[in-house]
Amino acid sequence: MYQHGEARRILVTGGAGYIGSHVSRALAASGFLPVAYDNLCHGHAWAVRWGPLEIGDLQDTARLEVVLRQHRPLAVIHLAGLIAAGESVGDPTSYYRANVTGTLSLLDAMRACSVHGVVFSSSAGVYGEPDQLPIAESHPHRPVNPYGAGKAMCERLLSDYATAYGMRSVALRYFNAVGAAPDAEIGEAHPKETHLVPLVLDVAAGTRPHIDIYGDDFDTPDGTCIRDYVHVSDLADAHVLALSYLDHSNGFDAFNLGSEHGASVREVIDMAARVTRRPIGIQVKARRPGDPARLVADASRAKRLLGWCPGYGTLEQQIATAWQWHEQYRLVDVRRVVRTR
Repeated sequence: MYQHGEARRILVTGGAGYIGSHVSRALAASGFLPVAYDNLCHGHAWAVRWGPLEIGDLQDTARLEVVLRQHRPLAVIHLAGLIAAGESVGDPTSYYRANVTGTLSLLDAMRACSVHGVVFSSSAGVYGEPDQLPIAESHPHRPVNPYGAGKAMCERLLSDYATAYGMRSVALRYFNAVGAAPDAEIGEAHPKETHLVPLVLDVAAGTRPHIDIYGDDFDTPDGTCIRDYVHVSDLADAHVLALSYLDHSNGFDAFNLGSEHGASVREVIDMAARVTRRPIGIQVKARRPGDPARLVADASRAKRLLGWCPGYGTLEQQIATAWQWHEQYRLVDVRRVVRTR
């Protein structure tokens, strides 16, 4: 049950989505009132359980101003946007409009309403093919797809707004979000799933015939892409810590969020088979455009300056929580869950 009162409010764009709902849960646990702002294109109203839901589009600056003036948040956590890197290659217009133009709309609404702090959901996609591993925040930005390019553009917007208007901002560069709340209260449920772990778990559950592996000829030990998987609850905690960091920061800053070790696609599939004790069929397909071979984070800066301490660092832990949620979501129609007020 949430109370309006004088609670410390934080506007969470994309608050009805996968990461947004976990961030809202972490905010509530830390004494904040998360106000979800979402157009429900990809999010779910049932996932908004810790504060009010305001329905609106990120590009609707006037609607954003109404919501900001009504709730008077201390800051904004900006998670809304399109997220499929492969899809962005074939549809860059939609990605730049939703992610870049939408962010510009939000920043202008914040300026108009005198909201001066924002935590931004960025991505390891800003780096492109890395020169060395692990990847530090100082690595050059060379994105290989419109999704990553859009995130890099948004970071530049934040930096410029900090210089020109005094807006304080933190960009959190996620590597691959995975898992679900340990008690299976919320988890990953995209209307059109593109993420590896839930797709693999669909195969384990028998609702998908096989998992597609896009390329087995990368320069990696088993030929499949290596990614750094970070638990969604750990990501959520980092957003709360970033809010505290904003209190004593000036300008723009960025932090990597990852487990600091990589797992290949085949390793993820093998671990999912172990966790679920189910066979998982595979089908190898051609590489997707814009897929780097390896992405592994150096997250030491977030640990040192934010005080971030991830609690779900192993792939087995991450997949186990995802499987627990996946089984619940498959067996129970959570879309009928009514938000508590």
